[in-house]
Amino acid sequence: MSVPLTTENPVVPLELVATFSGAMPAGVAVSRAGRIFVNFPRWDEQAPATVTELRNRHCEPYPDRRWNSPGTDDDPRGFVSAQSVVVDTADRLWILDSGSPMFRPVVTGGPKLVCVDLTDDTVVETIVLGPEVAPPTAYLGDVRIDLRRGSGGLAFVTDATDKGPNAIVVVDLVSGAAWRRLEGHPSTRAEGPRTFRPVVEGRPFVERPVDGPARPVAVGADGLAISPDGSRLYYCPLASRHLYSVSIDALADPTLDDASVAATVVDEGDKGSGAAGLETDHLGRVYLTAYEHDAVLRRRTDGEYETVAHDPRLLWPDAMSVSSDGYLYVTANQLHRQARFQLGQDLRRKPYALFRLPIDGRPAG
Repeated sequence: MSVPLTTENPVVPLELVATFSGAMPAGVAVSRAGRIFVNFPRWDEQAPATVTELRNRHCEPYPDRRWNSPGTDDDPRGFVSAQSVVVDTADRLWILDSGSPMFRPVVTGGPKLVCVDLTDDTVVETIVLGPEVAPPTAYLGDVRIDLRRGSGGLAFVTDATDKGPNAIVVVDLVSGAAWRRLEGHPSTRAEGPRTFRPVVEGRPFVERPVDGPARPVAVGADGLAISPDGSRLYYCPLASRHLYSVSIDALADPTLDDASVAATVVDEGDKGSGAAGLETDHLGRVYLTAYEHDAVLRRRTDGEYETVAHDPRLLWPDAMSVSSDGYLYVTANQLHRQARFQLGQDLRRKPYALFRLPIDGRPAG
């Protein structure tokens, strides 16, 4: 008698939304009206535009070509290398500019948060992140916006660098003041090979330079998500299978000392895979892009995990966005096939892809 492999099958087919034959996509954000924005960090190749809107399956520079044509790495009015995009609850687009094209050291003026009003596609706010929160070694990875905090909201940004201390950066969206939290804390750091040995496509995921020995990937705090009630910020290092959370009340209080903030950190346990991106829905569930399994997993409110997507085309699922009409969007960019991980050989096969799948959830917040 045949025995089914599972008694329930939550996996649903992926719908291909768009393909990309140029630079690698990273982030995706979907507005309340269904507009789709995709960003292309300037990592190992030049992207014609680092922030785009997807229109009729074509990427158009957004909000215009000028913002996508920076004069220098410290251009405060140009996107140097956009790393993440997110739509807030007021239906505005926020762009996180890492200021680090080709992973170069950042200079003041490059790292910034830019807000675009989607009603008329104009930039309404630019917050330059100075060296006190974005030092030369920083690599700003992901951003989430909480408009319930303070007089005009807070942003939370991960410093995912593999060249210095990792941290979570908190930004007051009204004053522009910013501060680093959990700098160098174990929860924001990459795990070493004694506790974490990731495997992607059947091979250990390590840096493989042409002229030296292989070394562990050391990217720290990367993915972010806010709980629907606004009480906890979820985060995870790229090089870890652990999910963490921290009190947003503690992060939001610049008068607290580091020990008091760290005391609110909770190790939420092993999530079964390394993950590049996190997202939440209005039902309190946490989604993660499981790059070791070509999958998207979901942590239910009871702490159990389930698979919501598993597909061989999900080669390095990266970022996600929940749409108002009940879809989860996810990019797949084959990051692990880059030359730095493959003895100098670029093994990526274009095109890259943006997928979506139906879920019974809506955006949190």
